Amino acid sequence: ANAVARDLSGAARHAAYAAGQAAAVAHVAAHEFGAAAYAIKAARAAAPESESEAAGRLECHWQRDQLPEAIRELVLDDQRLRNDICWSVFDC
Repeated sequence: ANAVARDLSGAARHAAYAAGQAAAVAHVAAHEFGAAAYAIKAARAAAPESESEAAGRLECHWQRDQLPEAIRELVLDDQRLRNDICWSVFDC
């Protein structure tokens, strides 16, 4: 997926990187948000420019709604700590 992503652009590129991150870096805790961040970037890129930020926020909220209650606050806290290195996509 990462190799394919290099030749793509826009939403397809970000979606491919999301898949690559999910598959390739699960063993590295510091990379845990890569797939989620790329998915938000893909949602932004797939939307018309005037709706890009709203589409990213919608994806971010959808992801958060999927979190099990038992780990929700832990994940949200970690997102706040790592937001700067994830293109600030978790500001939703």
